[in-house]
Amino acid sequence: MPGLMDFAGLWRIERLIEDHLGGQGVFDGTVRFVPDGNGLHYREEGLLTLDKATPMRAERSYHWRPGPDGAIEVLFEDGRPFHSFNPATAPADRHHCDPDIYDVTYDFTGWPDWSSTWVVSGPRKDYIMRSRFTLA
Repeated sequence: MPGLMDFAGLWRIERLIEDHLGGQGVFDGTVRFVPDGNGLHYREEGLLTLDKATPMRAERSYHWRPGPDGAIEVLFEDGRPFHSFNPATAPADRHHCDPDIYDVTYDFTGWPDWSSTWVVSGPRKDYIMRSRFTLA
């Protein structure tokens, strides 16, 4: 299973968003993991198409940091904790963004291809977001 620094480099990302409250979306772009002295800076950029609307530019950034016993801690861009996972033993976690809940599961069985699935539920949100990552 991969360790934190195995993610360094450029990845292609394809994402499908199945929103039970408002339709579907597709994101097509790249993710660049750049070493930053404390781990990796994750930068995602691409085109997001919601239903049949005109595609729009979308981006997001996170910090991936080493955690205990091989875990990877994911922080928001401003340094707040988001979630953590261990690629070898427990590639899943939960994030509470009151009042909504974000459950993530990672799949590294086809490494270096990998995926993440987010199931988001709550009074304001109800969607599944599946992302596939391949080396660019």
